[in-house]
Amino acid sequence: MTVDNDLSRLRIDKQRISQRQGKKKRYLLLSAALLLIILLVILYFKGVLKPALEVQVISVQRIYPAQTFTLLNASGYAVAQRKAAVASKITGRLVFLGVEEGSQVKKGEIIARLENDDAKAAMERAKADAKVAHFNLEQSQAELDDAVLDYNRKKELVEKEIIARSQFDAAEARFKKAKAAVAAYQAALRASEAALKEVGVSLEYTIIRAPFDAVVLTKNADIGDIVTPIGAAADAKAAVVNIADMDSLKVEVDVSESNIEQVKVGQPCEIQLDALPNDRFRGVVHMIVPTADRSKASILVKAAFLDKDPRILPEMSAKVAFLSRQITPEEENPFKALPSNAVVNREGETLVFVVQNNRALKTPVHLGRRLDTMVEILDGVEVGDQVATAPLDKIKNGIKVRVAQE
Repeated sequence: MTVDNDLSRLRIDKQRISQRQGKKKRYLLLSAALLLIILLVILYFKGVLKPALEVQVISVQRIYPAQTFTLLNASGYAVAQRKAAVASKITGRLVFLGVEEGSQVKKGEIIARLENDDAKAAMERAKADAKVAHFNLEQSQAELDDAVLDYNRKKELVEKEIIARSQFDAAEARFKKAKAAVAAYQAALRASEAALKEVGVSLEYTIIRAPFDAVVLTKNADIGDIVTPIGAAADAKAAVVNIADMDSLKVEVDVSESNIEQVKVGQPCEIQLDALPNDRFRGVVHMIVPTADRSKASILVKAAFLDKDPRILPEMSAKVAFLSRQITPEEENPFKALPSNAVVNREGETLVFVVQNNRALKTPVHLGRRLDTMVEILDGVEVGDQVATAPLDKIKNGIKVRVAQE
């Protein structure tokens, strides 16, 4: 056998090689498929591939106990029941203004003063006229006293026929004249005193005083403005300031006619101001105004504050909760709360499911008091946390969830 014949018998069996490669590929594919199936099974049982469970949630709230026994809510405004636009009774130029917005004034305190030089001059003239009338009265009284003495002497003398009748008649006439003069000067004195009082009243009109204890709400005029009670003149001011008695503040709300039976005079209520959202104020129904507003089908109800607070201002927006009973001292402070149906007991543990990052997380909690359908949460969750309320029987720790859209 030659070398050439041996070389010619060497050949590569391509069919066998391709068969081996095909078997290897099928093996790799089957292995990959098996691994994928195992991975999918693991992910499914871990909840990764399960569809998200639709749940209903509620946020942990900070509530006041009174919210659990509120019969009715109504909105309105804080309104001062005693207020005034303080003005002058006469027309004049404002020369003094002693207050500004927010100033507290006492009854009778001088708020402003108008120009009053003419009134002062009239006052001096009236005082002088009163003095003249007084001096004239004193002079006429002295003449009357002298005339009385002369009349009495001459009366005795004429009875004894010592003097002539004519002398007695002259003394009698002088006496009557002096008496009439005294009466005239007394009337003149009264007239001058009345004139003095009138000028004093006119002078007082130039001084603007506070009619009651109050706080200045607005200042409507400045020094140099013309103040007139009518206010029709160009650039004239009618009211110098607007004031309100803060102790008379009450909340006025409109209550629907269909709900007015739930409101009674003297009924306890809780007042919340939009400007002070973290505070609640104790109140009581002061009055149910005995007339209805046909355009709104409502009746005006006034609620009085039981506790005064300088932060409460007129025209603040307010909400009134009409309560079924009086608030106790223990119920004045807010607390964290959830509906009782959001809390479950599993394996002796009290817990809730907090929804976070689309997962339901089992969270143990400690409970406090129960009020109606709410329960106090002492610890475990914070205000604002979202807690699942349904379906609690299908929720497990760590499962994927999505919040139901309302």
